[in-house]
Amino acid sequence: MFGVPLRVDLSMLLLTLVVTVTYAELARDRLGFTALGGYLIGLGFVVSLLGSVLLHELGHALTARHHGIGVRGITLELLGGYTEMDRDAPNARIDLQVSLAGPAVSAVLGLAAVGATLALPAHTLAHQLALQLALSNVIVAVFNLLPGLPLDGGRALRAAVWALTHDRHRATEVAGWVGRAVAVGTAVGVVLLTLADVVVPLVLPLMLLVVLTLWRGAGQSIRYARISRRFPLVDLRRLARPVLAVPTGTPLAEAHRRRAEHQPAGAAVTVVDSAGRTVALVDPARAERVPAERRPWVAVDAVSRPLAQLPALPVGLDGERVMEVVQTHPGAQYVVTAGEDVVGVLHIADLAQLLEPKRKMNT
Repeated sequence: MFGVPLRVDLSMLLLTLVVTVTYAELARDRLGFTALGGYLIGLGFVVSLLGSVLLHELGHALTARHHGIGVRGITLELLGGYTEMDRDAPNARIDLQVSLAGPAVSAVLGLAAVGATLALPAHTLAHQLALQLALSNVIVAVFNLLPGLPLDGGRALRAAVWALTHDRHRATEVAGWVGRAVAVGTAVGVVLLTLADVVVPLVLPLMLLVVLTLWRGAGQSIRYARISRRFPLVDLRRLARPVLAVPTGTPLAEAHRRRAEHQPAGAAVTVVDSAGRTVALVDPARAERVPAERRPWVAVDAVSRPLAQLPALPVGLDGERVMEVVQTHPGAQYVVTAGEDVVGVLHIADLAQLLEPKRKMNT
């Protein structure tokens, strides 16, 4: 829609089931519908909710595009939905505008639907449909304005703290911890409302899943803030492992021997053609799987990946740009280049160890 890819997560099936059944009971009680009619009304409420969430996320996406921020896609899921952008907002003001664009769309739609609900005769199908639209958009607007990441209210809080402290990383961490508090408060509130028979028990598991999603999202925000604070430490010249170039057709055993004699442990092996151009990178995992007795008879080409299949990182990239490439092209190894020359190989484990030194990494 508007050139933005749309995706629907499988968790929406659970939301559809719970909301359809719950809302169908209310529709049958208020309108006197048959069982089938009640379920159709309940399903209509789900469609209204999904449509509201989609318009909400489009508000974020189109506002981000207006400020020159690329949008990779919109995903609808259990928590509602999220818009994936290719980079963060450049400043707190734009971050605040993008954050509040979604709730603003939902608020406008909700107010219009509330007006229609009040104008239509009660206990009619038209009134019920208008009520669905009003509830959908009011729920989406209010819930997303809760002040904690990963919700829009949390992003607005981050923008405010960012503007006050001029430290985006600290602002993200603060909003993440507030998000965890919101998750705990939501869990307690849902349990108390269920015990008081205000919320039907069928909704409890769904709401607890939402709470879990909030908690995890807040934790990811805190983790990313701590990682991004270390971005200035990323220096590809120092971080990339050195390379040993061997001619195409070189036996794997001979390549290992040369590396042991001339390069430090962990150095990468590249394959060059007759013109001296680097054409491939030896995959260390595939090379290790070759039995030692067969390595004199297996050429490095057999356990290599063509250079064209590997993402490249220009040696001058800063930490933030490096992470953008890593997120866009996930992989275990990245070729570090200076012009057309391969000057090193970045292992994702080395980057992870630099950014999260206290976390155990598999090398």
